[in-house]
Amino acid sequence: MRVVVLCGGESAERDVSLASGRSVTRALLDLGHEVTLVDPAAAPPVLAGPLHPGDVVDESTVGKEPPSLAEVRQLRRRMHAALTGGPVLDLLRDADLLFLALHGGWGEDGHVQALLEMAGLPFTGADSAACAAAWHKGRAQAAMGAAGVPVIERVVWRPGAAEVPPDVRRLVADGPVVVKPVVGGSSVSVHHVTAPSQLAEVTAEARAGGVELMAEPFLPGREFTVGVVGGRALPVVEIELTTAVFDYAAKYQPGAVSEVCPARAPAELTARLQELALRAHRALGFGEDAHSRTDFRCAADGEPMCIEVNALPGLTATSLLPRAAAGAGWTYPDLIRRIVDLAPR
Repeated sequence: MRVVVLCGGESAERDVSLASGRSVTRALLDLGHEVTLVDPAAAPPVLAGPLHPGDVVDESTVGKEPPSLAEVRQLRRRMHAALTGGPVLDLLRDADLLFLALHGGWGEDGHVQALLEMAGLPFTGADSAACAAAWHKGRAQAAMGAAGVPVIERVVWRPGAAEVPPDVRRLVADGPVVVKPVVGGSSVSVHHVTAPSQLAEVTAEARAGGVELMAEPFLPGREFTVGVVGGRALPVVEIELTTAVFDYAAKYQPGAVSEVCPARAPAELTARLQELALRAHRALGFGEDAHSRTDFRCAADGEPMCIEVNALPGLTATSLLPRAAAGAGWTYPDLIRRIVDLAPR
């Protein structure tokens, strides 16, 4: 097929997405497809292609820091122009399939999916409604809790001139909390807060970017993630941390964290995590044609709590979904082929 890989984009996860796009492109070429690599937020947007089996794709690395807010705004203007008219849209219309390797922002909150649905273009991954449902962590956790998936107490607020809400101060007074943007991924701007004095710095950063925040109690137990491809839950991955939280630097710098798959966990816990991942996947509207990755952290008593569901999880060489696929005996091209085969055409 003629496949266009969409990557990069305008979010804070841009570098991760560019790395994912290049990895996906290499796999698609190995599978015999013609591939064009497109970053709709770049100038020019076509990064490579059309490429054919045997062509070489350059490596891409993930920086230690995500793009700045000013850079994100400029990228967003370019991306909007590219996806609403001109040669990029024509290129998408000529493709047999669009492989979405976009993470965060418009690529994961349902905006891009909605545009492609209106244009009648086939693409990989979840539809716009499921992406939107998973994107807002507060609303997603409420929906999962209603479906019987265990979730932790949370407080969502938009920092402004007013004081930090009393419920947030109560959580901090009761013990360490994790404060993070209510939308976004790749653990960007995740903070481990142990004292009320730290809230001023966290809220100032969020206020400058117009970011809505969510606070939740810090869970001291083990951390796991479970990928779902179609209707199948993959082997559980355990994330063994040397830091309090799995932040951006730990996630994408080799050697910063240990990821074990299959996780060294009792069979009962493994089965429960996989069942909960499938339940969360379905509760947010992900169908049999989609893939996702659900993150869990355990409370002090060992009970797993669902943190979030990722609609377009990372596909870099060090990402968690490929690690889970390897635990199932799949090669990286096997994973990409399965995602392609799921896409309605």
